[in-house]
Amino acid sequence: MRRRAADYRRPVRRRVSCWIWSLLALFSIAGFVLFVFHHHHNDHLDHVEQPILERESRNEQVVREQRMNLTQEMLSVNSYARQLAEQTTLAKAYIIIAKEHNNLHLAWELSTKIRSCQLLLSKAAMRDEPISLDEAEPIIRSLSSLILKAQDAHYDIATTMMTMKSHIQALEERANAASVQSMMFGQLTAESLPKNLHCLEIKLMADWLTKKSLQDFADERRNSPRLLDNNLYHFCIFSDNLLAVSVVINSTVANADHPKQLVFHIVTDSIHYGVMLAWFLNNDFKGSTVEVQNIDNFIWLNSSYSPAVKQLMATDSRKYYFDGSQDTGVEPKFRNPKYIYLLNHLRFYIPEIYPQLEKIVFLDDDVVVQKDLTPLFSLDLHGNVNGAVETCLEAFHRYYKYLNFSNPLISSKFDPQACGWAFGMNVFDLIAWRKANVTARYHYWIEQNADRTIWKLGTLPPGLLAFYGMTEPLDRRWHVLGLGYDVNVDNRLIESAAVIHFNGNMKPWLKLRINRYRPLWERYVNQTHPHLHDCATH
Repeated sequence: MRRRAADYRRPVRRRVSCWIWSLLALFSIAGFVLFVFHHHHNDHLDHVEQPILERESRNEQVVREQRMNLTQEMLSVNSYARQLAEQTTLAKAYIIIAKEHNNLHLAWELSTKIRSCQLLLSKAAMRDEPISLDEAEPIIRSLSSLILKAQDAHYDIATTMMTMKSHIQALEERANAASVQSMMFGQLTAESLPKNLHCLEIKLMADWLTKKSLQDFADERRNSPRLLDNNLYHFCIFSDNLLAVSVVINSTVANADHPKQLVFHIVTDSIHYGVMLAWFLNNDFKGSTVEVQNIDNFIWLNSSYSPAVKQLMATDSRKYYFDGSQDTGVEPKFRNPKYIYLLNHLRFYIPEIYPQLEKIVFLDDDVVVQKDLTPLFSLDLHGNVNGAVETCLEAFHRYYKYLNFSNPLISSKFDPQACGWAFGMNVFDLIAWRKANVTARYHYWIEQNADRTIWKLGTLPPGLLAFYGMTEPLDRRWHVLGLGYDVNVDNRLIESAAVIHFNGNMKPWLKLRINRYRPLWERYVNQTHPHLHDCATH
């Protein structure tokens, strides 16, 4: 037979050695044994760990339940802390009744048990654990027996209720008296001049009286043509507070684009006239002009011309504001003597004080200027007299909140929902003022309110009446109020404001101030002046 070629022959079958097969079998068996052992071990661990985790979870839950705070325990119906608190309250009531019946021994026993109860409650609160039965039972039993003893002494529920009612009424009266007293103290603090500012005024008055050069300089500046130049920007401030006026002027000048074009007109009383001159003549305000006038020199402002002056000087008005013994139902704020201070009413006589001026910006002494105010002079008031920021975002700044609309004279002429506005930063068109004779309208309403039945206090209500229909609303950012009483004025609103107003009793120069706003005012105090350091103003 012929042999096939090599390429077409079948491959020869090679037998695997027996030792290789044995080695493979051995590895397979070992792998199987390891797999079975590992699986069994994991199952065993799971069975062992699960009870441990369950026990730990239960323990944590128990700990959390044990750490229930005392307030939660007091709210629990079945807690011993609640029973102790309720018994303590009842025992306190019986102490009062026992003392009233001169049973001092019972009152002492009740007081002793109450102290023990309070000590146990405080310990429970400190250790953050509930009160146990062993701790609470002795006190609960002893307090219960004393309460039963008090009831046996005819201190029944009716007696207890009547006694407690009388005590509640007495506490309410004391609370009301304390509230009135607190308001009066706050009012006195707001009206008083801090000692350091009084020191500053004394030093400045000494300068004015001893330095003739200051008086000569004041005479030279008195007739400056800049005071009547309508091409300049005029501001008026009526105050007797030196440091407050200084901050107003410093802040206005510091934020003005052209401070040399500013003219400030200050009117004060005869006591502070020399003080103001000594301060403003010795300080530089970047080239701006400062005029100081004495209100006592306005001889035309007398009782025959002004019904406001007549009323302010009347005996009954002074009794109303200074005599606290009459009409105790009147709130202390309605008796503030500042409302009979003539400087507060000068704002209604601006055209008479500055007869040559055509437009002026009125600033209160408790404002701080943060932007250039000269654009106010170019605002179109659309023929109105007064440019002011409206304050009727809240309901209590409507006319009906300031005025008595039960008076037919008011209800027939004014809208009770008309929007109020604020004094403090106002631009006045004095030409339009004179044409409308606003001062005469003010005099009319002052005469109508001689008995104080149309409004109670202040210069804003007569201003609302006198400028009714003649007020142009300004953008709210020109004048932001509330920094003298509201601790929550929005920071964004403050930052965007041209003028911020510390209206209210918490003025920035008082210790009663709101500290959050203090830096806004303090940055404009002239801290380099030697008298300020001597008087420790800061």
